[in-house]
Amino acid sequence: MFDPLFLWLESTAFSIWMRESPSLLAFPGILAAHTIGLGLLAGLNGAMDLRLLGVARDIPVIAFRRFVPLMWLGLWINALSGLALLLAYPTKALTNPVFYLKLALIVGNLVLLRVMLQRTQASSSASGLRLLAALSLIGWAVVITAGRLLAYTCTRLLVDERCL
Repeated sequence: MFDPLFLWLESTAFSIWMRESPSLLAFPGILAAHTIGLGLLAGLNGAMDLRLLGVARDIPVIAFRRFVPLMWLGLWINALSGLALLLAYPTKALTNPVFYLKLALIVGNLVLLRVMLQRTQASSSASGLRLLAALSLIGWAVVITAGRLLAYTCTRLLVDERCL
């Protein structure tokens, strides 16, 4: 049903360049940017989660608010690089349930992050946030795992090409 859309996306100059260019700025560079964005977003979020779970008690929880702009930067880097990676192999991603699991978990983790930031602003205490922090850590671990699985799981690589 969506094959005409996938075929059109696969035939765009950008998609072909992402798949076929030997340039490090193509697929490898975009993938590296995606990893850096993930490090900023999930890494800093994970550090905050660990603090909420009791690690590094000398650091005030409110101190993590200064990293929110870097987390936003990581989110935007991931959104843009993720879109570029999607355009490289749209059929592969959009026909894979793991891709949708990854997106749903990212949204869930962003909601958790927002709730945790709101609660830490209202109170300098980490009490009552341990469960949310644990869920966030698990959620980011599953997002990262799902992202890695996308490289190895598919039924169709391109519209006219099945995965091996």
